[in-house]
Amino acid sequence: MVIPTYDEAANLAWIIERVRTAQPHVDVLVVDDDSPDGTGAIADGIAQADPHVHVLHRTAKEGLGAAYLAGFAWALDAGYDVIGEMDADGSHQPEQLQRLLAGLHDADLVIGSRWVPGGSVVNWPWQRELLSRGGNLYVRLLLGIGVRDATAGYRLFRRSTLEAIRLDQVRSTGYVFQTDLVTRTLQAGLTVREVPIEFVERVRGESKMSGQVAVESLKRITWWGLRQRWNQVKGQPQVAPTRELQSSR
Repeated sequence: MVIPTYDEAANLAWIIERVRTAQPHVDVLVVDDDSPDGTGAIADGIAQADPHVHVLHRTAKEGLGAAYLAGFAWALDAGYDVIGEMDADGSHQPEQLQRLLAGLHDADLVIGSRWVPGGSVVNWPWQRELLSRGGNLYVRLLLGIGVRDATAGYRLFRRSTLEAIRLDQVRSTGYVFQTDLVTRTLQAGLTVREVPIEFVERVRGESKMSGQVAVESLKRITWWGLRQRWNQVKGQPQVAPTRELQSSR
């Protein structure tokens, strides 16, 4: 599991312990963007004590997508066949990782989804839920895909999926990175499965999401949608429809 961090000193040891307890065979890669609160040093200490934990230090904060791309490249070079994403703040519960692992047997990308039947969020105000649901509806309508939670960050990729979607061509660095990779997976003719999870709002530390980040994501998605409509007019290939598969709790 690739876990990007920036100022997550209060959460890191806690979330890694939960991952290692829930799935002892799963390795963890912490990708730290030079956190000023000492997160990187904490990660190094954990890695020294546990050979299943690794640390990749980056010299600057360049965005969530950039951190994941660096982590994916490290994991591919290391020979992993399954590579995942997870937040460091506890919003993605390691105890539910088995749901994603089970979903991978007939899919190329598995998403832990808040907005499929059985999915839920905890401790969110109604305004934030409305924003997330509305944003994902906007993505579905504009990009013509069937994924209900394209912005979700709890995921498992097959190695072959990351190789097929040409990570070297990905330019998204912020939170829109998640939607970008879903779209690229579908364009490659691969299968996306959504499984329900319970998303829990962080209780320690500060969220990295802001209104500015959300607006920038919407701008990028709008540009992709308009470009896709223009390509339709010109008769060029479009995003393949998702073969959306859901699993029960």
